Amino acid sequence: MSGQLPVRANGDHSADQPFEVQASIALDNLVAILSEAGQSTSDLLKVTVYVVGIEHWPAFDRIYAHYLGEHRPARAVVPVPVLHHGYLIEIEALARGGQKETYL
Repeated sequence: MSGQLPVRANGDHSADQPFEVQASIALDNLVAILSEAGQSTSDLLKVTVYVVGIEHWPAFDRIYAHYLGEHRPARAVVPVPVLHHGYLIEIEALARGGQKETYL
């Protein structure tokens, strides 16, 4: 799936929220998209996370583990200097679907 910013489903922006809130919203979006496609986090093959400020990495690890449980797809955390609209996190992912890989 393409990059998920911490924008709520109703369009509310959260760039002014703490990193932990932004990460949870972005992961909520990821889970909702997977669910809509009949998939779950256990179908994730690769996750790429863009994070403004490497100091947020430990917090992201905790939140990510809460959402994914024991499943550990390939993952890259990429520190970046800035993201669009002042967000602190963006997540993109690749998930399998049925008999073949599905790009969401």
